[in-house]
Amino acid sequence: MAFESLSERLNRAFKNIAGKGKLTEKNMEDMLKEVRMALLEADVNYKIVKNFLENVKQKAIGQNVYTSLNPGQMVVKIVHDELVVLLGENDSQLNTNPVGMTKIMLVGLQGTGKTTSIAKIANLCKNKLNKNPMLIAADVIRPAAIEQLQTLGQSIGVEVFTLGSDHSAVEAVEKGMIYAQEKGYDMVLIDTAGRLHIDEELMNELVVIKDKVHPEEILLTVDAMTGQDIIHVAQTFHEQLQVTGLVVTKFDGDSRGGGVLSVRAITNVPVKFVGQGEKIEDLDIFYPERMADRLLGMGDIMTLIEQAEQKMDYEKSKRAADRMMNGTFTLDDMLEQLEQVSKLGSISKLLGMIPGMSQFTSQINDEDAEKNMKVTKAIISSMTMKERENPSMMRNSHKNRVAKGSGTSVQEINKLINQFEKMKKMMKQMSAIQKSGRMPNMNQMMQQQNQMRGFMPKGRKR
Repeated sequence: MAFESLSERLNRAFKNIAGKGKLTEKNMEDMLKEVRMALLEADVNYKIVKNFLENVKQKAIGQNVYTSLNPGQMVVKIVHDELVVLLGENDSQLNTNPVGMTKIMLVGLQGTGKTTSIAKIANLCKNKLNKNPMLIAADVIRPAAIEQLQTLGQSIGVEVFTLGSDHSAVEAVEKGMIYAQEKGYDMVLIDTAGRLHIDEELMNELVVIKDKVHPEEILLTVDAMTGQDIIHVAQTFHEQLQVTGLVVTKFDGDSRGGGVLSVRAITNVPVKFVGQGEKIEDLDIFYPERMADRLLGMGDIMTLIEQAEQKMDYEKSKRAADRMMNGTFTLDDMLEQLEQVSKLGSISKLLGMIPGMSQFTSQINDEDAEKNMKVTKAIISSMTMKERENPSMMRNSHKNRVAKGSGTSVQEINKLINQFEKMKKMMKQMSAIQKSGRMPNMNQMMQQQNQMRGFMPKGRKR
């Protein structure tokens, strides 16, 4: 994902001072040099990098880091706090109209994922904010965009208003707003036309729509893969329209991410959403502090918990967990748990959210993991109910039958059975520990997590 290489470089830089009993000007300069190179290689604007490092150095001196008991942790805390400032100190909530209809315009260049993003936002507002949204198809330049929006709207149960491509965008918006009022919608999201580059005609059309609608939000979609060109695009749109927030798309790609850091600092326009995949639910609210945690390898447990609550079936997970602990766990339960976890996204993404595990994300091949998941599902689906409950009873004739039915080999079936038996054994050991009272409670686990975070500030809202 974006920032992956930056996160690795920053963590390497901090390793040079971790555990040192004393911080000197020399090793401080060495660490800052590594941070500087990490930010520049991530394509962060050089002026922002310069100011960032100056602020870190001044705070390190001002807080007597050189004489503190744990200078390494103090420096990490200072860098973390500066990253939060760079990303945006406060969580930027969506501006809504408390007494009437909320109007949201989505603007941006062609190819930035604008149409998909507006459907994702509508879906999020419907499910998380309990809104009753309607979409207006105002991209009349590209007829395919209207069809795409109608398909997306149908998939999430949100109505799309359109006059087709024979009418102007302004007319579509005017009549769409009247229709929304008549039907009692409390939120309208307007998908405007993009261009391959910024031009006067595009801006004039957007200004007219803005003046007629007076939207609470004007969100600009920017492609995380674009690099520092994001800054020029954001500045131009902001000068003409007073953009209220950014929607960063393709955040799950292999971009360096520096453009995102730069655009927030230069335009002072907050990032409000990040798109992390192609599925309609793959849109996350942007939390600056959580992103700073992930950049420094501290994980993002809050986002992981939220995604688990949204995407996982709690009753199924609890039932499988109970069966694990009481020794009645079957291959069906194992498959169900794997499918539940796969709903949360790729393995590397999940590891990046777990404190201390981000260093292993580069070692994970998500394509191989997905392939293994399909193989596992095919093998289990080809077994009888008795074989799923007790795979150790399977003879070679049984395994040959399952191998033919699943398009796999006997070796793959043996591997799966061995993994299953190891998992059952581990679950029995955990159950015994829990019953003996030696299992750490939640408070102890939280204290350990806080220690890992290295003297992070307390009481900060998440």
